[in-house]
Amino acid sequence: MTNPRVLMLPKWYPHRYDDQEGDFVARHVAAIAPHAQVAVVFATVARGPLPTLIVCEADHSTGFPTWRYYYRARPIGFAPLDKPLKLLLYYWCAGQGYRQALRHWGAPPQLTHVHVLLRTGLLAWWWRLRYGIPYLLTEHWTLYLPARARQLSWVRRWLTRRVVAGTAALHTVSDNLRQAMRTLGMYNQQTVVIPNVVDTALFHPATAVDPNRSLLHVAAFNEAAKNLTGILRVVQRLRLERPTLTLRIAGYGPDEAAVRQAAAKLGLLDGAVQFLGKLPPAAVAQEMRQAAALVLFSNYENLPCVLVEAQASGLPAVATRVGGVPELLPPDGRYGRLLPPGDEDALTEALRAILQPTTAFDTDSMRAHAVARFSYMAVGQQFADLYNELLGLTPPTP
Repeated sequence: MTNPRVLMLPKWYPHRYDDQEGDFVARHVAAIAPHAQVAVVFATVARGPLPTLIVCEADHSTGFPTWRYYYRARPIGFAPLDKPLKLLLYYWCAGQGYRQALRHWGAPPQLTHVHVLLRTGLLAWWWRLRYGIPYLLTEHWTLYLPARARQLSWVRRWLTRRVVAGTAALHTVSDNLRQAMRTLGMYNQQTVVIPNVVDTALFHPATAVDPNRSLLHVAAFNEAAKNLTGILRVVQRLRLERPTLTLRIAGYGPDEAAVRQAAAKLGLLDGAVQFLGKLPPAAVAQEMRQAAALVLFSNYENLPCVLVEAQASGLPAVATRVGGVPELLPPDGRYGRLLPPGDEDALTEALRAILQPTTAFDTDSMRAHAVARFSYMAVGQQFADLYNELLGLTPPTP
């Protein structure tokens, strides 16, 4: 049986300006690639000067074609017109990408797989009406969670409901996100939950335990979501009883300067807190093998890949009971500790307990769970089964 032709249409994807943006989408695509004839079309606003209005980069290095289109942030330099023009440029670029895929395959796609709404979904909706191509919708975005849903305009809500209703299936990476979207009226009768992917070959336990292990935080510097300053205050408190305690922070983002300033005010730049900057995945994996615990004190989350990477590394985690996090950390505490968001006393107690020499976790069990549920093979097979069901290649799953 020939693998189906699937055109990937992501809102976020690694690109020339940021090779880690949308990397979780890229991992989904890589997991799917052995089970489908994949092509990726990605279009975005340029974050630097372009020699022409639009630039296309064709990439075949991954074993499947990827066309990345960049268009100018200020097409004509007149703000009231630039915004609608950029939307038109997006659709023009995506249309060019569709034609590239058509030439590559010599036939139209059998399925459009949309990753993250909304303009991507509107385009797939149009292709379904015009060409009869069904589309699958994958959603990761925390925008639909209660903490952020008020940011959705009524127009966006209305359009999203129509796009979700018209998809062949709605896929969310957590059950929490599925429920949040349904609460907003974004419902499809065929809805599935398939988790994010992690590279379980790259993320694995250490062969030897470092006796001077530190705490680790890996995330974007987004204070509203991640509450990094709350972690800093708890580290300051714990340093009074553990003078050698250190926190290593890997990541980058818009609030990095403000977080560094907060660390300075708390007197933590004497080595207590170490800012590692943006790290490649291999370096993050090495940090996890050297850490005592991962700390994630978020105000809201969807299904953070970093928690799964920690499990694959045999690293316990302390995280807040928000979004899809409880789907990753069982309440019995065998993979780490769950606590209420914003509760710095609870975070202090959880870290105090997890740092005790007598506290032990089953590294092998954590690792086995991550491989069985979140590996490329496990997630790829779930998508293959879903594709086959949607395209009528296998009997429907009961």
